Amino acid sequence: QVQLVESGGGLVQPGGSLTLSCAASGFTFSNYRMSWYRQSPGKERELVAGITSAGGSTNYAERVKGRFTISRDNAKNRVFLQMNNLTPEDAAVYYCNARFQGLGLYNYWGQGTQVTVSS
Repeated sequence: QVQLVESGGGLVQPGGSLTLSCAASGFTFSNYRMSWYRQSPGKERELVAGITSAGGSTNYAERVKGRFTISRDNAKNRVFLQMNNLTPEDAAVYYCNARFQGLGLYNYWGQGTQVTVSS
């Protein structure tokens, strides 16, 4: 059974930091590209950051470059998102995504974790 379980969300003041974690199980984690997406009310889900299966390459949305860092631990089947200098515009539900293109497309989502940025 595939599971992606996000944790680490919560309430933080503007300028603060949070680290999100996603624990994966039920599939070969090290084969999958992992990403973080976010969605705020009334908006489409958007890609925040992605990391290749071995962790050698990352990509970020322009709005988070220099503030967010994605990383992964293939030994522990986890992916992380370090978020610094948070602004109210970063408030959203953050989702973990696992994606592998083999003979077919395998695409999994977590249930999300809420990040609220407010003073």
